[in-house]
Order: sequence, then structure tokens, then C-alpha cells
Amino acid sequence: MSDIVEVNPAWALLAPVVLGLLALAGAALNGILVARAEGRSFRSGVAIPVFEIARLMRQRRRTTVTADVLLWRIGCAGLVVIAVLKTAVIPVGPWVLADIPVGVVWFNTMDVFVWALMWLIGWGANSAHSLVGGYRFLAQAVSYELPLMFALVTPAVAAHSLRVSDVVAAQQNLWFIVWMPIAFVVFCLSVVAFSNWGPFATSASGDIAGGILTEVSGVDRLLIFAGRYTLLTTGAAFAVALFLGGGAGPLLPGWLWTLVKTLLLLAAFVTLRHRMPAVRPERLAEVAWIIVLPAVLLQTLVVSIVVAVRG
Repeated sequence: MSDIVEVNPAWALLAPVVLGLLALAGAALNGILVARAEGRSFRSGVAIPVFEIARLMRQRRRTTVTADVLLWRIGCAGLVVIAVLKTAVIPVGPWVLADIPVGVVWFNTMDVFVWALMWLIGWGANSAHSLVGGYRFLAQAVSYELPLMFALVTPAVAAHSLRVSDVVAAQQNLWFIVWMPIAFVVFCLSVVAFSNWGPFATSASGDIAGGILTEVSGVDRLLIFAGRYTLLTTGAAFAVALFLGGGAGPLLPGWLWTLVKTLLLLAAFVTLRHRMPAVRPERLAEVAWIIVLPAVLLQTLVVSIVVAVRG
């Protein structure tokens, strides 16, 4: 049985604050890596996110001719909203906001909404480069989504449940990362992909003048950047619940272990941006359909056989 309990709904007010602080820590780490690559000091790197927030808050919003402003604004602001909604089913130590029976499906549903929001950002601007960026993200999403679904299903099969608390409870004796490494890696790479980050950020790359970011400025640009970091953060937190035992660990309380593991995984995601080259959508499709999908299907099959044998 799971020891995770639902908390008072009033705690939902704290979730965006914690999520924002973790995302800001990820942005600070990225700033440090950028400063280090440019030969600048550690302190200047930590301050980059603060200065960038201040700059974008003062910057005037850009407009384009006959833009679909409503859809454009929904796309820009929606990424943060989706990240906050994901936190509802993520256990933090012994607590969770909504321990629903289909928590794994809820998380994946929120990922699909990211498709629509990224497309709205590209479509709403009424700009050729933005539109190409939107198409690029959809092409990328088609490649990662099916492997992601099987990566999510695999721990659910082992736990006999789609409830996230049951998946955490099933890892009391052995974390799922030990015997589901392929599913773990696929899930983590998918998190990077749906966050439009690092090697999978070609929808906002320089060869199309910034893609979905071409016409975005001011608060809208800030919201997109915040959305990307918060999606990375919630993805890291969900990986902790699915594969890293949730709040399990010695000495420290469960909620603190959850935060520590999330920060370590978030740091790995942020660092990936500076260690891997960009992967073009057509190359990603080849690898995803020919190598990654069969590999994660094999992982799911092995887990299913083990679970069936154990009875």
C-alpha cells in the first residue's frame, strides 16, 4: 500500500511558487554554464536570469500585421499553466495534491497540450519563420510521443496501476531505473524534447531566424522561457516518481529527497544543452522510429513478462 496522502487543496497555491524556484535554479545553472563558456565569473552567470527577467519585463511587446493575437497569447502563456497542472499528480515525499487513479495518463495528456501551444505560438504570429518553427515542433513531437507513451506505460505495468503513488510504492525494494533503464532514458529525452530544449530546440533555432521566437518579445518571450524551464522541472520531478523511488532515501525526509533528486536531474537536463548538438527533426524521426521505439517496446515486453511470471 502507498504511504502517500492527498494534502489540503489550499497547498495548490504553494505549488507554483516551489515550481518557480526550482525552474529559476535551472535557469541560474544555465547562466553559469554560459558565463563559464564565455570566460566570465560564476557570479555573473547566476545573475543572468535576473537581468533577463528585468529586461524582458521592460521590453515592449512586438506586434505583426494581422496576427491572431488571442491564439498567440494563449500559446505563450499556456506553457507555464500546463507545467503547473502537471504538479497536481507529482508526489513530493509523502504528499500529493491529487492522487487520481490515472495520474500517469494525466501527465501524458498535459504533454499533448504542449503540441497545441507550440503550434499556436508559431501560427498566431502570422510570420513565415514562426510558422516553420511550429511545423518543426510538430514533426519532432510525432517522433518522440509514441516512445514517450511506452516509457510511461512501462513503470505502470510493473506497479499494476496508473496511479503515481502506486508506482512510487512499488519501488520500495528496488527503484525502477535499475531494471527499466531504456524506459528511463527515453522518458528523460522526451522531457527535453517536449520542453523544446537543448538538442531538440530546432523549432527556435537560428537557421530559421529564431523560429517560434522570431516575433516574440517582452512578457510573451519571458513566459515562453519560463514555460520551457518549468516543463523541464516537472519532467524531472515526474521521472523521480516513476523511476527513482520518489522520496525514498536515507536520513533526509521524503519531501527533501524528492527535491534533491529533482534538482540533480534538472541539472542534467540543463547541462545537456551544452553537451549535445542540435538534432534536426528528420534525423530524430529516423532514430525514433527505427531504434528508439523498438527498444522501448522491448523494454515494456520484458517488464510485462517479469510481472506475469511473478504473478
